[in-house]
Amino acid sequence: MALLGNNGRPKLQKLIFVYNADSGLGNLILDGAHKILSPNTYDCKLCELTFGAFKENSVWKKFRKTTDLRMEFLHKDEFEKQYASKFGSKFTFPIVLGETATRLEVIINTKEINSLKDVGSLIQLIKERQELP
Repeated sequence: MALLGNNGRPKLQKLIFVYNADSGLGNLILDGAHKILSPNTYDCKLCELTFGAFKENSVWKKFRKTTDLRMEFLHKDEFEKQYASKFGSKFTFPIVLGETATRLEVIINTKEINSLKDVGSLIQLIKERQELP
């Protein structure tokens, strides 16, 4: 397996999407209610783009199921538990990271995610950054 991608950078093993929300059923219910009752104050644009109040966005789901990219989806508490000891916790959330054999690389930062207008914009940005067909 080649260690470098076509762009000469370390080859990504997977994309890691980290939501600005904590895991758990209680948080899921509160987040869903927050999206409905006060969408302008909801803190996770990545959640908003990829999920409605209670189910996955159909455009996002189709992209996720048809791409060859390996993807991992974590809430911020899950990310910090799983990756903080290996890579430290120097990120803001939400964020999309790429994992190589030796490090995590920011693919789409918090500011960029928060400026996206719709899920199509997110998908396009992922394709551009990963040189996808």
